[in-house]
Amino acid sequence: MVNIRNLDPSASPLDYYGSELRRLREGAGLSQSQLGEILFCTGSLVGQIETARKVPTREFSERVDAALLTGGFFTRLVGLVLRSQLPTWFRPYAEMEAKATYLCTFQAQLVHGLLQTEEYARALMGARFESDLDGLVAARIERQRIMDREHPPLFWAVMSEAALRQEIGGREVMRQQLAHLLGVQEREWVKLQILPFEVGAHAGSHGSFTLLRFEDDPDLVYTEDFVQGHMTVNSAAFKEGSLRYDHLRAAALSVEDSSALITRVMEEHYGDQPEPGGSALA
Repeated sequence: MVNIRNLDPSASPLDYYGSELRRLREGAGLSQSQLGEILFCTGSLVGQIETARKVPTREFSERVDAALLTGGFFTRLVGLVLRSQLPTWFRPYAEMEAKATYLCTFQAQLVHGLLQTEEYARALMGARFESDLDGLVAARIERQRIMDREHPPLFWAVMSEAALRQEIGGREVMRQQLAHLLGVQEREWVKLQILPFEVGAHAGSHGSFTLLRFEDDPDLVYTEDFVQGHMTVNSAAFKEGSLRYDHLRAAALSVEDSSALITRVMEEHYGDQPEPGGSALA
């Protein structure tokens, strides 16, 4: 049955996207099923997006633009839709992250969001969120588009060895995640260092933090607790964060040795090993 739920286009970017998709589809004389066939998806998916019950992907939007000859309208709009799926408290930081020319981050336990694979992000957020998981994952992957810009920010990450060994989503997901880290490490504007367990107490023992620098805005420090994130442009806080980060980089393995450790952990802990039931991962 065709879903004819009415939307208020002004309610949210997602509602506006759905209402425009329905308007242009009907203007083209296509049913949801017919458009689904053209897009290589189900008519049900088209209906769910038209009624704002499902978040569209960038790939879906590109196919819609090609099918309905909309001149890239939905491809431009989907970025706004996906950003609107971020938690309200996180959106101000995401906006600043997208403007930064230099990001340096210390991660005490997890892979940074800009470096996560989709599968890792899904497993990580799935442990906390049961509803709107698709939208949250899509929004996180959308954030990573800043890494593919013509002039991407310089990104320097120091991660605790715990981020490599904390198994998120199972061995296959972790193997793909570590392989992804090795892949992004090849980009000249991305530097990744691992802080090994053997360092012991260190300048980041109090938790993860990120420093952002800009061309025209004040430098800022970003931290998170289990409720929300915190940004400050306080110069003393940024100076303290920079000093701590310098100590962390000095204590961490070199970029080359970090890649070697990632490779070793990937092979030794997430390689072809028998599952409890006796089967092996391919």
